[in-house]
Amino acid sequence: MTSIDRQEQRRLKAIGHKLKPVLTIAGNGLTDSVIAELERALNDHELIKIKLSVGDRDVRDALIDSLLERSRAKAVQRIGNTVLLLRRSSQPDPRLSNLIRRP
Repeated sequence: MTSIDRQEQRRLKAIGHKLKPVLTIAGNGLTDSVIAELERALNDHELIKIKLSVGDRDVRDALIDSLLERSRAKAVQRIGNTVLLLRRSSQPDPRLSNLIRRP
């Protein structure tokens, strides 16, 4: 994957600002069901917001790194306990994709 340039990152942040978290990850971490839901959300929406409900900053950073590695997504923005992830689809659904529906 190529990196996101500044202009594109600003556009993605603007889209992401209006999104609600589609996934909340608590202290149980990355279970199989969490990974399955993450994959479904990224495939459908391409740009998603995730809320992390883990206490320690180091644990939260490790969880984000693991999310990025397992999902092959990119972190567009992280603010506190919320992270905005992007993984473009080769055939996005115009009814579901946040990148198409919210230009």
